[in-house]
Amino acid sequence: MDDQARMFERMRAVFALRNDGSNAAVDALCDAFVSTSALLRHELAYVLGQMQNTRALPTLWERLEDEEEHVMVRHEAAEAMGAIGDPSSRTVLERFLTHPAPEVSESCEVALDLLDWCERSEWERD
Repeated sequence: MDDQARMFERMRAVFALRNDGSNAAVDALCDAFVSTSALLRHELAYVLGQMQNTRALPTLWERLEDEEEHVMVRHEAAEAMGAIGDPSSRTVLERFLTHPAPEVSESCEVALDLLDWCERSEWERD
């Protein structure tokens, strides 16, 4: 994704890739995390959560674990893991439950609650 393009054009590309839904689209979105824009990186994490494709998890784990990443990107990466609902994210999310930034720790708590909900049978869900 061209970091020099207008934000509107970049966002349009992000949502077009989300709508495509393919593994190639997930890969392209994950590759775009090199962007210098925290706003764009936040949206990337958001749409990856919407896509619910486990292929995005390693990238989302990296974003959450990166202490240099903007806190709102880390927050959205955690939320995306919860939306994807795969138990392989549990260990990563649990490590950040006590993170000093509430945006991170509370997002991990919400994501873990989502994982718990996903793991219950349909009959046990509220």
